[in-house]
Amino acid sequence: MAEAEDQGNSISADFVKLVSNDEHEFILKRSHALTSGTIKAMLSYPTNFKNKEMSKVQFREIPSHVLCKVCMYFAYKNRYTNSTSEIPEFPIEPEIALELLMAANFLDC
Repeated sequence: MAEAEDQGNSISADFVKLVSNDEHEFILKRSHALTSGTIKAMLSYPTNFKNKEMSKVQFREIPSHVLCKVCMYFAYKNRYTNSTSEIPEFPIEPEIALELLMAANFLDC
């Protein structure tokens, strides 16, 4: 029983939950989320959370369609950093380009 609890704690510590202004939740690897300097600072700030709880970051100004694209970028960045293969272009729809630019500026990524 204690082993299962320890494994659950480890899993929670390896992931982070990002919440958009319209309450959509995105769970991603902590290492991917740390691509953002802002998220890195938020997660390093001392909190009252117990170690076994998954870290959660609420974004009151970022809608889900933009935060989804940000999460996709984190995975892309993690995948192609230090890659020796050809790096494909990261697709950005023109309709969200301005919102994405503002989010990227805020998130420092």
